[in-house]
Amino acid sequence: MTIQAKRPHRRSTTRARALPDLRFVATGALAIGVALLGVAALAQDGDEKIVTSHGYSYFGNLDYPADYAHFDFVNPDAPKGGELVIGATGTFDSLNPYSRKGRPGTLTTVMYDQLIESVEDSVGQYYCILCESIEYPESRDWVIFHMREDAKFWDGTPVTAEDVVYSHKLFITQGLPSYAQAVGRMVTSAEALDTYTVKFTFNPELTKRSRIETVGSTPVFSKAWFEADPENRRLDEPRLEVALGSGPYKLETYEVNRHIVYERDPEYWGKDLPYNAGRYNYDSIRVEYFADQTASFEAFKAGTYTFKVESDPKQWATAYNFPKVDEGVVKLEEIPDGSPPNPTGFVFNLAKPQLQDKRVREAIALAYNFEWSNESLLYGLYSPRSSFVEGTPVEAKDVPEGAELEFLKSLGDIVPADLLEEPVRVMHSSDPARLPDRGNLRAASRLLSEAGWEVGDDGIRRNADGETLKVNMLIPTNIEPSVEAMHESFVRNLVQIGVDATFERIDPSQYTLRRRERDYDVLYSTRYGAFLSTGGGLTQMYGSREAEFSLFNPAGLASPLVDAIIEASFDAQSQADTDVALMALDRALRYEFFVIPTGYIADHWVAYYDMYERPEQIPPYGLGYLSFWWVNPEKEAALKAEGQLD
Repeated sequence: MTIQAKRPHRRSTTRARALPDLRFVATGALAIGVALLGVAALAQDGDEKIVTSHGYSYFGNLDYPADYAHFDFVNPDAPKGGELVIGATGTFDSLNPYSRKGRPGTLTTVMYDQLIESVEDSVGQYYCILCESIEYPESRDWVIFHMREDAKFWDGTPVTAEDVVYSHKLFITQGLPSYAQAVGRMVTSAEALDTYTVKFTFNPELTKRSRIETVGSTPVFSKAWFEADPENRRLDEPRLEVALGSGPYKLETYEVNRHIVYERDPEYWGKDLPYNAGRYNYDSIRVEYFADQTASFEAFKAGTYTFKVESDPKQWATAYNFPKVDEGVVKLEEIPDGSPPNPTGFVFNLAKPQLQDKRVREAIALAYNFEWSNESLLYGLYSPRSSFVEGTPVEAKDVPEGAELEFLKSLGDIVPADLLEEPVRVMHSSDPARLPDRGNLRAASRLLSEAGWEVGDDGIRRNADGETLKVNMLIPTNIEPSVEAMHESFVRNLVQIGVDATFERIDPSQYTLRRRERDYDVLYSTRYGAFLSTGGGLTQMYGSREAEFSLFNPAGLASPLVDAIIEASFDAQSQADTDVALMALDRALRYEFFVIPTGYIADHWVAYYDMYERPEQIPPYGLGYLSFWWVNPEKEAALKAEGQLD
């Protein structure tokens, strides 16, 4: 089997339901097909048209008509049954995924429905789930969701407009601060017009972008469940009691730090919706917990769990040669991933005084040898990445020109002259044959000296106050071994140029706490997201307003330049104008230089016991193994009869 990086696209492989502040950033501009407003009914309200539709897209394009039976990429006749068993490492102490406190269990968001949801074969398109239609004016100053009267919570009680309003207010009063503040400014009122009709009114002074998809993508809880015990049932506190939901899966059992099992609700109210055709095929989804990656992989080989999305290139290249693979019991696949790669990398904490000088950050970056790491640690399977939207039409290239240049000039003096005149920042290249690239280390040393960090007799750099140039990198003990090795080699190079560099391994719960409190100098992070559209999620990740506390902005980036570009992108009147603004945003983020990019892989690497099946064509924006894969019952029975499963 030959394994190689092939295409400049990658994204997260888990399609779990999540809060919209992460979801809508990674969706938007690149619609696969266009069916303009013919999908919607138009009415007049004074001089303004009112749109009524079965879904929502900012530019009005929905690929699937109102009478669609199922999505093109699913198998609507997929059999129901069997179990998906996946592995997780580390610990959990909460089944509430919406609190800053505690460490939530894996997949705890799968239990909750939303008014609308996005779809894996398009960007920026949302279709009704709890609602049956959406009504809004062209101004997007308000939206009305007409809800399905047959929607039920697990206890059989109806999902009503009051539950939607209550859930919205719960996220505003008890949700993550960055989300609560942003949405609180955007929504001026949420009201139940009747039992099954809910209306949101928006602040007309703020952007029209992300209004409808944000409120529509908020999970809906039972108001009665929370109000039955308001002291103990809070959204901002960890708890092992699951909030009453209406989703396709509900909690069956759990043992802290050992396993969580979700069972498919056979009475799920939405099982016959067109959106859900061919989805949610497993009778149960089981998550097995392990202390670290080594224990996890051994458990997979033994059949303790049965589906693995591999992220460690060393393991993918060298460890999948055990007998079950040779015998065909375990299948290996490389499935193309059509999403842009997440801008993963070493993130600088910009609140740290020693890291606020860009020259210092540039010098530290020069000590990272991607080429050597790729060849020596990652088996050559990664491609280099410079852009926040690598390989997409909105990736910034060379010097700005044409429409992008005009856009940047329109922002005035806030745009630095060198951003307009110089080529976009790209990741430096290094010698793949040896870890310390002497030329890069010499350049790094010059930059540090220019920034006032001189080498003392002990070989350590200090500033004028005698403080050493401390750089501590934080990693959890359950991180992939190849990533830990990257940290170790990076630190070795930094020490050579006099940086007081260390990397610290701590248990996952402590890591989560320190990450949330920004108690680190440099963090290897996947928190930032690629963007193919504009919207409020960009401000939570890259904007200044919530920079001090947003969990989605681990650098604490607060750039007036970036703010101005994001704000201007909200006013784009066409897809072409939006793309120009996003290209400028990519250029500006790279200019600010707060992340040292690491490489990416082009495919989903999956290993699974040969009882799982999938549609022939996987959509570009989601692997979907949690959603639209299924179990072949004959193959499952054969594996059990042969004793191949633990």
